[in-house]
Amino acid sequence: MSLVTLRSTEPFGFDPLGLAESHLSEAARGTLARLGDVLDREVRPLLANAWETATMPAAILDALIPLDLMHPEGVEPEEADSSLFSGFRNFVLARTDVSVATLYNAQSGLFRSTVALGGSPQQVAALDARIASFDVRGTFALTEPGHGSDIAGGLATAARRDGEDWVIDGAKRWIGGAGDADLLAVFARDVADGHVKAFLVPRDAPGVTLTRIEGKVSLRPMQNYTITFDGVRVAESSRLQRVDSWRDVARILRVMRSDVSWIAAGLQAGALEAAVRYVREREQFGRPIGGFQLIQEKLARMLGNLTASLTLVTRLSIRQDEGDFVDENSALAKMQTALLARETVALAREVLGGNGILLEHDAARFFADAEAVYSYEGTHEINALIVGRALTGEAAFT
Repeated sequence: MSLVTLRSTEPFGFDPLGLAESHLSEAARGTLARLGDVLDREVRPLLANAWETATMPAAILDALIPLDLMHPEGVEPEEADSSLFSGFRNFVLARTDVSVATLYNAQSGLFRSTVALGGSPQQVAALDARIASFDVRGTFALTEPGHGSDIAGGLATAARRDGEDWVIDGAKRWIGGAGDADLLAVFARDVADGHVKAFLVPRDAPGVTLTRIEGKVSLRPMQNYTITFDGVRVAESSRLQRVDSWRDVARILRVMRSDVSWIAAGLQAGALEAAVRYVREREQFGRPIGGFQLIQEKLARMLGNLTASLTLVTRLSIRQDEGDFVDENSALAKMQTALLARETVALAREVLGGNGILLEHDAARFFADAEAVYSYEGTHEINALIVGRALTGEAAFT
């Protein structure tokens, strides 16, 4: 595949090894092409103002929900539910904007996977189709004000059984999309046995208080919240029946961890395209700066980072779809793709010069958002220690 044939209107952007064409069906590629078209026509024009005002326009989800991306017409169910298809979906979304990808993945990845893997067959049957259609919206509430990287042992939100109900007390932080969710998937420690359980808590339940986090310099359109729970009562029927310990939580996280690696790859595609568009048009010293050697070297490095990241996450998802879920593989992918993303977006900002900090050229959004991706869903250090433990047989977390 020749690079010169690629245009920013193509859903996968720069994919010189043809990974999407090699590994996705024609129907799946068609679905993602339609997604790319909607993103370019209806979503991209909203982003600069959304970022400037730190708001998420309702029109964004209004444009995406009718595409039925979790149950796309013509795509076989096995492929539609695969790590590979959901990965490329996140890639295409993040190629446009990381907040948009994070918003959609909060429903399609974090919340849907928590219910699908943590709920009883009856709970899944009652909710999965409604989650896929956005008839029921939800979010994933694990991180706490005092516990992020140490959440496995430090989780402090408490749940106690009281007759047929549970009573939840505690707080969660950095919960994306909570303000518009119908249900919060809340992880709390059972005071009776010390094990972590999961509950579907209505956002408007008595005792639930949401406070939006202000002043962010990354993911500005994505609305994140601190949530407090003060004597919140939920029925036993609202407890996800297949989450009885941290081991079960880890089983769910293991399946979802590749999502953020795909987002890290997708944002690199968006940054590279922003840089290429700019250097083809911008002139200095009497000619387009795309003809300068130093500019071309930076673009080549960006493409190298993107291609390495896309190859890594594609292979990871293929292995996962074969049933091979290995913590250190997912950790390695998150660590490396997010690290490369940081360099890629910095190079994009560089080649745009002073204009690289302006929203109108897109690169500034990717530059700022890469910092959030570098830290969320497992910091660089924690993922490195997971990989290091696998390499040496020694845990070095403390």
